Amino acid sequence: MYRFENKTILITGGTSGIGLAGAERLLNEGARVILTGRTEAHLTAAEERLSREVIIIHDDAEDEQSPQRLVDVVKKYGKLDGLWLNAAYAIGGTLETMHRDTIHKMFAVNVVAPMLQMAALSPYINEGGAVLVTSSSAVYEGQSSVSLYSASKAAILAAARCWANELAPRHIRVNSLVPGPITSNLRSALPDDLRQQFEEQLAEVVLLKRVGTPEEAAAVAVFLLSNDASYVTGSSYVVDGGLLMI
Repeated sequence: MYRFENKTILITGGTSGIGLAGAERLLNEGARVILTGRTEAHLTAAEERLSREVIIIHDDAEDEQSPQRLVDVVKKYGKLDGLWLNAAYAIGGTLETMHRDTIHKMFAVNVVAPMLQMAALSPYINEGGAVLVTSSSAVYEGQSSVSLYSASKAAILAAARCWANELAPRHIRVNSLVPGPITSNLRSALPDDLRQQFEEQLAEVVLLKRVGTPEEAAAVAVFLLSNDASYVTGSSYVVDGGLLMI
């Protein structure tokens, strides 16, 4: 099924995890895909895995030139039919470990960067296009030691709801993906044994009793970017195996 034939989709943070799984699915459905990433190893691995016509951009979301860099690339291909703001990172820490620099960096990557990218790229989204923002179930979980990350993901989710209103006159839909416990690079800093232990603990509180895969989250993301979701905007789609039940 070629739902994205002759369509151009840009994914920030698309060289690993859910973004990469989504890119692969979009390519299989006929899209021209533009990916951004920061880590050289991920850039190389994505290029090898996709091994087809995909445009990969080395981009650091903290760089103030990032929005214009993306615009310059998009202009080469006309306009976008879909924009997926997926780039982010996560760290944990108790209240006592909070520092001004840590807070600023988290919000710079997870909130400021996508907002500036959205501002720069919105004129280059075709009428009837789609925007997707990746948030997190952490917004609703209220877990200790992740208040900073949760706050940043709540902020971008709130922004997406406002964008849905603002872009509605152009028939551009804006939705949020809210992944729960998904195998991804967000926990890659943990040693293998600790990561496995952490995921096993997560699985115990999920109704489906397992951690999800990037492909399962990507399937919902691609639906929201497609015309199959033509009457869906301003919504948040939770992909969490029943963790939140909202």
